Amino acid sequence: MQQYQLSNIQENFSFEIFSLPDYIEQRGEELMVSHTQDYYQIIWFKSGCGLYTVDFNEYNVFENALFFIAKSQVHSFKSLTKCDGFVINFGESFLVQKDNDVDFFLKCNLFNTLYQTPSCCVGSGWEFKLDEYISQMRLELAEKKSYGREELLRLYLKAFLIQVQRRKHQLEEIGSGRNPFPDDEKRNLLIKFINAVEDNFAKNLTVSQYSALLNISTRTLSNLTLLLIQKTPTQIIQERIILESKRLLTHSDISVKEIAYRIGFKDPAYFFRYFKKHTEISPINFRKSIR
Repeated sequence: MQQYQLSNIQENFSFEIFSLPDYIEQRGEELMVSHTQDYYQIIWFKSGCGLYTVDFNEYNVFENALFFIAKSQVHSFKSLTKCDGFVINFGESFLVQKDNDVDFFLKCNLFNTLYQTPSCCVGSGWEFKLDEYISQMRLELAEKKSYGREELLRLYLKAFLIQVQRRKHQLEEIGSGRNPFPDDEKRNLLIKFINAVEDNFAKNLTVSQYSALLNISTRTLSNLTLLLIQKTPTQIIQERIILESKRLLTHSDISVKEIAYRIGFKDPAYFFRYFKKHTEISPINFRKSIR
């Protein structure tokens, strides 16, 4: 099996590429069981069919589909057949350097864990652009001690993601007849709010406290989320809490009581009612259903 890998723990740097058939052969049945990881992953299905589960939702695998998996997301393959393509794994610090706005946008928009489908289709006639960057990354990884190797790999990865982002927007414009992100300032503000929820959802912050973090009014925040994703700020906070609850119920052996405390509930009984209200199943029965 051919694996292209670059790793340096001391510099907190990691990047690797696999062919999809080799990746499936190496990991085998592990991939068929729900699992998480502490790095980011791009899976490009150049061909094949089947099902792929991400955060408890099933998605069809199709030709030229790309899946973007953020760290800590729960995912698994199901019934894949005749798959070809590539898998790219990388650490967050490999992509995001300092306070670069483009890096921040690519990470938080493409690898958004809740508010968009984790896949997109580049379509035929476009994939040659992505193939060029894959080829350059593989060639660069083969050069073991070349000057500037890490920086070139980072640039090729960014170029790959930027091309995907451009194509994604182009297809969304064609489908809806309008720019899916008509206002860059609003789009970036939404991403900052979602990022703030990611960092603070276990702290029981109110919507007004999140607004204060972003230096905007609660009305502005509510108008923003309703406009761009048709959800209230409260719904976004609740959905992130429920997602984390499901992840912990699936991939930990800690008790429901401990899970309640970990995600910010002082009263486990209230967490039990909260979870059942939003999922129509108790935490205990949910855990039984996925094991």
